[in-house]
Amino acid sequence: MNFFELMQIPSDSAIRIPAHWGQGRSVFGGLAAALVYKALRERAPADRPVRSLAMTFVAPMQCEAPVHLEVEVLREGRAVSQLLGRALQNGEVVTLVQASFGAGRPSVVAVDAEPAPALKAPDECQSFPYLPGITPEFTRHLEMNWGQGGLPFSATPAREMGGWVRLRGESPHQPVDEAALLALVDAWPPALLSHLSRPAPGSSLTWTIEFVQPLPVADVGEYFLYQARIEHARDGYGHVAANLWTAGGELAAISRQTVVVFD
Repeated sequence: MNFFELMQIPSDSAIRIPAHWGQGRSVFGGLAAALVYKALRERAPADRPVRSLAMTFVAPMQCEAPVHLEVEVLREGRAVSQLLGRALQNGEVVTLVQASFGAGRPSVVAVDAEPAPALKAPDECQSFPYLPGITPEFTRHLEMNWGQGGLPFSATPAREMGGWVRLRGESPHQPVDEAALLALVDAWPPALLSHLSRPAPGSSLTWTIEFVQPLPVADVGEYFLYQARIEHARDGYGHVAANLWTAGGELAAISRQTVVVFD
């Protein structure tokens, strides 16, 4: 099943994630977050776009085991709706997502986004291929081209890392939505891994993402530009900020993660 086929599974049913969407001992975090987001979106007012999501990966979500989704409406204000979503396996919470949906309002404040970084074209960047038994299983569903910083475990002490990314095997004319953006942003390995000289596991502890509304008009078959910057790292924890732009340079999402490295 590809990404959008998984997104078509009813949120009120037991969902089983195939093993080819695995990431180490858990489901790919971008997919886990997208599944909970879909359930949240269905409960929020249609005229209120999602502004931000705050995810906590409480425990590994296991592939093949049934996942159940729960949604709680915390508050419905005049312009903003606050909801809480949970993904459960065996009766225990594995992923927690707090969402803020907000209608637009007139404002004199208008600040343009920072421009996208200048990188080489995707076909001029180093490909990050799916290698069975080496790269995470879920990477078979994404096409990634490295344009900045070092590859994981290359002992490259750079602050910035990024390149181009798009979903494989999806309709090239499928409009990108927030669920797809979650997968595109989380596809990249933690930037901290490029500082290591040998393989070691790393995972997101918490993740906050904010969407630029209205979303830029783009298709999932197009490349998106990703750049992450390490702001601080110590004691096995790193704090990483990242942005995602369309190929045309429009900002689509702003991300921040607390990453754990087990080196």
